[in-house]
Amino acid sequence: MNKCLCIALVLICFACGQRDNIVSISGRTIVLNDSAFLIKGICYHPVPKGSNERSFDRLEQDLALMNEAGINTIRFYSPVDDQAVLDQIHEAGIKIIVGFGYNQAGHFDMLSGSFADYIEKYKTHPAILFWELGNEYNYHPEWFDGDLRNWYLALNKAALKAKEIDVNHPVATAHGELPDSLARSICTDIDIWGMNVYRWDDPKDIFREWKAVSNQPMYLSEAGADSFMTISKNGYEQGENEKAQADATRQILKSTLENQEVCAGVAIFAFVDEFWKAGNPDAQDPGGWAPNSSGVPYDGAPNEEYWGIVDIERNKKEAYFVVKEQFVK
Repeated sequence: MNKCLCIALVLICFACGQRDNIVSISGRTIVLNDSAFLIKGICYHPVPKGSNERSFDRLEQDLALMNEAGINTIRFYSPVDDQAVLDQIHEAGIKIIVGFGYNQAGHFDMLSGSFADYIEKYKTHPAILFWELGNEYNYHPEWFDGDLRNWYLALNKAALKAKEIDVNHPVATAHGELPDSLARSICTDIDIWGMNVYRWDDPKDIFREWKAVSNQPMYLSEAGADSFMTISKNGYEQGENEKAQADATRQILKSTLENQEVCAGVAIFAFVDEFWKAGNPDAQDPGGWAPNSSGVPYDGAPNEEYWGIVDIERNKKEAYFVVKEQFVK
């Protein structure tokens, strides 16, 4: 083949690859290339039984389950520095929200500035949907000398840096609940506001509240329910209770999908049960807070090791079928 023709074909392929992964904002809508993109997402941190470390050994199986359930987006809490993993996710037709922590001992974090190295390295990868800075840090002023203003200033500075490196993907943050006026006034360079929302089984009020204060896109960066009832309540029996999780998940997803004029989607928490969170990583420990102490349905207690829509062995819980029911339409 003619050398000039080869070069031209390579350039065309590269340009097409770039054009096929441009994410932008139009009003409250996330736009992938020329089409509106609704996040039908899942929070994904796969830690095997008996371990405290994330592993992608079962990625092929997990992606097949996600595809079946209509999931189009994975939300990661920390960067995945493995080209093969990202490629496999892209080949499954799923997009990625990449989360960065503030202080992760210099490992792709905001404090050291090394998060920028990751963005530079992977900004052209076709799996990337957008970058996300921090997760519920507004609940922890003690991490920022007791003043959340310090966090918001660091957040906005990091957002500016990300945009300097990558003009083709928006920048988000995952905020605990509705961002207040201080957050919004300082973080003017955040494109998408993720909100971790646990308001029993109906988050609809947060869409109205956000619409009243902002014209920017938002999505539920966490929402869902666990499959363990610390107490008997609302007709749901104490103990493992997949029906309670499924019923709450159905209501949350219906409410979210009915408010697409404000909300750009949801990342259900979470894909797989996480044995590492509350006790012995070899066994599932109910853990959790005192009942009626939070907005988690239906007992008010987040039992941290029971949030998966599949269990640790990838058996489908009732909530899995609800997600499939709501996402595959």
